[in-house]
Amino acid sequence: MTKLLFSLLFAITLIAFISFPLLTHALGSGSTLAIAYGTATVCAIVASEPTQRVICYRAGNTSISSATVAVLPNVSYSTVAGGQTDVCALRSGGYSLLCWQTNVPSLPVKRLYYNDTVLLQSISIGDARICATPTNTTASVSCWRSDGNNTNNSGELPNSSYTMGKITSGFGFSCGIVLNENNRVTCWGSNSVGKDIEGQFGNMSLLNIEAGSSHVCGVNSTGELVCKGDNSAGQLNVPLNRGLNFSSGLALGERFSCAIRRWNGTVVCWGLMNETAVEGIAFESIVSGLNFTCGLTTTNFSIVCWGPGWPGNNGSSSNSSVNELPLGADILPGPCVRSPCNECGLYPQSNRLCFGSGNICKPCFNFTNPPPPSTPPEPAAPPPEVPTRSSPSKELRRGLLAFAIVGSIGGFMGICSVIYCLWTGACFGKKKVHNSVQPTITRAGSNGGPGSNNSPPSRSSTIRRQGSRAMRRQRSGTSSKHADRAEEFSLAELAAATNDFSFENKIGAGSFGVVYRGKLLDGREVAIKRGETGQITKKFQEKETAFESELAFLSRLHHKHLVRLVGYCEEMDERLLVYEYMKNGALYDHLHDKNNVEKSSSLLNSWKMRIKIALDAARGIEYLHNYAVPPIIHRDIKSSNILLDVNWTARVSDFGLSLMGPESGLDFRPTKAVGTVGYIDPEYYGLNVLTAKSDVYGLGVVMLELLTGKRAIFKSDENGGTPVSLVDFTVPAIIAGELVKVLDTRVGPPELNEAEAVELMAYTAMHCVNLEGKERPTIGDIVSNLERAVAVCHGSHGSIPSDALSIVSE
Repeated sequence: MTKLLFSLLFAITLIAFISFPLLTHALGSGSTLAIAYGTATVCAIVASEPTQRVICYRAGNTSISSATVAVLPNVSYSTVAGGQTDVCALRSGGYSLLCWQTNVPSLPVKRLYYNDTVLLQSISIGDARICATPTNTTASVSCWRSDGNNTNNSGELPNSSYTMGKITSGFGFSCGIVLNENNRVTCWGSNSVGKDIEGQFGNMSLLNIEAGSSHVCGVNSTGELVCKGDNSAGQLNVPLNRGLNFSSGLALGERFSCAIRRWNGTVVCWGLMNETAVEGIAFESIVSGLNFTCGLTTTNFSIVCWGPGWPGNNGSSSNSSVNELPLGADILPGPCVRSPCNECGLYPQSNRLCFGSGNICKPCFNFTNPPPPSTPPEPAAPPPEVPTRSSPSKELRRGLLAFAIVGSIGGFMGICSVIYCLWTGACFGKKKVHNSVQPTITRAGSNGGPGSNNSPPSRSSTIRRQGSRAMRRQRSGTSSKHADRAEEFSLAELAAATNDFSFENKIGAGSFGVVYRGKLLDGREVAIKRGETGQITKKFQEKETAFESELAFLSRLHHKHLVRLVGYCEEMDERLLVYEYMKNGALYDHLHDKNNVEKSSSLLNSWKMRIKIALDAARGIEYLHNYAVPPIIHRDIKSSNILLDVNWTARVSDFGLSLMGPESGLDFRPTKAVGTVGYIDPEYYGLNVLTAKSDVYGLGVVMLELLTGKRAIFKSDENGGTPVSLVDFTVPAIIAGELVKVLDTRVGPPELNEAEAVELMAYTAMHCVNLEGKERPTIGDIVSNLERAVAVCHGSHGSIPSDALSIVSE
């Protein structure tokens, strides 16, 4: 029975470490707050904004004056850690590790790690050594020096058979918790103090550890704090009479230690800090440099710093010398994760702090609650030198039993789901290229051969299996019957608005029908998309699905670069959607209709306007990928789905094929591959693997259209000839430095500033159309590059070399 209980305890701890990082930090552990102690630089992840960006504050004790600097402001991060002069951060999703130097004014950024298959979940930095653990806890820890070179040498990594939990780093050593050996501590690195610390902890079981320069403290399962290593300044002498229960905050410096009282959030420090208490201020988390500490306050999520090493304190470590940093933004108290936080609940204000993009989970602690503040605390027993294993408490036994029961039920349900998936065939799907405007290219055998059953499934099953999936994406949104902010029109109203859907009012086609220009009784000009009518066939069912999908998405999406939905109509077999009217039509027509492009007065005969349109479209897609909750993959990005309003602002339209993106940020396999020839992601079409990078490919083709004026698939000469892919035609010229040979001659040669901007857009587009999705940039990177291109076009930036795109393929 005892073995069973400890096995369950190990499982609970493993889940806690994987899913919910503890809010305890130290010299160089990953958090939402970090210090580069050599330059007195504090970096933190901003809360309550669409992008979880990093801002850094330099306190001015170096040759660099005090300043607040944003690091790649269009990139979202989950974790940040600091060492001597380097700060590193994990991008949201864990696929990339970026680092920057704080002793250089521009904070130059370098990429230390990129792998969208093996994701990282935690990082730590000592002085100049960076370590990280993957989400697959059976994989090894990886370490690098601050210059980016790998340090995975023999003796400098833990045993490869260890399943590692929390890791932390000091000067020349790192330590971690070995989950598959009863949570004992192991240490590695070039500094022998690490092995000394491992020996001093012995077989003691710990739930969390933090490192200083040459000592480590850890919290055991009862909330006791135990410290090992160098004690030259009393940094191991945990106060015994301060009523401490160190479960929610811990930070270690060079010769001192600090911890947060769990029951009131205040901080106590000892060692070099001489048992200083920062009274009256409650903290969410704390982090230390060599001789100063910074913390994130509970009251307003601001950062304050104190201690003898903080610039301007003149050696004082008293509470009166606490300095609030002028960051101008709230800081996240914990990472925003894609999890419902069922285990330990949501952090208060989680949705606001994450701006609707993920949740902050409360850390999981099973410690016995301390007495309330009004009760005099009992002295804590000194930490034993030789750990003893006590039997689990009654409360713990009950908790473990409940966990075992729930886990068994969950496992049984999981097995049932797999059986159902295999039995119904829902795990697999056919591939098909949908085309609403351009010609379709179909692979032989892609839709089944002779004798295959092509009879359509029933309407009800199709809507339930496909259409309802689109509705589930809303979650907090509304159903199509009561769409948020969407008016319901009668068929008679819309017929009157379009002169009974006359041919003269036809302006285009969409994913499930024909689009007409109309004028409502109140004078509003609208575009009305009418689904094709007819008997109930497979095509009708696909129309139903596209209608439900587009209505579900557009009812809750409101952005200046997305076409706005006005209303809808459902009467019998009729399905109509009503949009705001885009006076200047589709980008496709302006680029490829001779009557439009050959007009010398056309606003699109300007490189500045073409780059701006690319930026507008990218911002609309960025909203779908990064800010919509849950994220959305459009699946049919092309120039005919980019419309221009009366002010020539570009907007993304036609969401009939859109799907909810995978919440994990990884790829997934929808029931069928759809898109438009020339724009569809080759990886998606060939392997049926859909990611947000599929939209990036389509946007890359659109940018090439803007640069060359040619269609995605065009004929090799004016009188016909062989079909040519725009990607195959343009990319070799960009690589060879002969971009000028493929530019649209109707616009005219770009001016000096425009030439640099056009080149930047071309290199960005080239990266977007890489065959492998992992080699393409994220939409945030694309927006950042196009913003720079627009700025260069207007002469506000200097020259930008082509190799400045080294980070664009994140």
